[in-house]
Amino acid sequence: MPPQPRRFSPVLSLLTLGTIWDGQLNKQLKGLGLTTRKYGLLAHIRATPGISFSELARRSQITVQTAHTAVHALVDDGLAADATAHAGAASTLRVTDKGMAALKEADARLAHLDAVFASSGAQLTAALKGLHEEPFGEHLN
Repeated sequence: MPPQPRRFSPVLSLLTLGTIWDGQLNKQLKGLGLTTRKYGLLAHIRATPGISFSELARRSQITVQTAHTAVHALVDDGLAADATAHAGAASTLRVTDKGMAALKEADARLAHLDAVFASSGAQLTAALKGLHEEPFGEHLN
């Protein structure tokens, strides 16, 4: 008996595309000492200097412990600074000059990937616009 054709799944298609483009972005960011996660965290810190670890974790959809670990790596790499990095104190996270330079170059590389994506998937680009800011599917929880 021949195999049954698979039902189209928009979720699996989106996950596959996400994996492909995440790989492309990671390739672009590697030379800057960034990953997509580090880039996102650093961009959040740039957007909100002094952001707390709990807010950074919430925005990034990771645990506070993971945020601490990732920010520690950013600090070790000289991309971010925490002026009050001691137990029990509220953090004062900020992006360093080195981090700002890395973000500027990362933003340019992302803009190039965005242009490539949009040129071959204009309808999908339009459909995705704004979904990360106002996602749907809240009834899944």
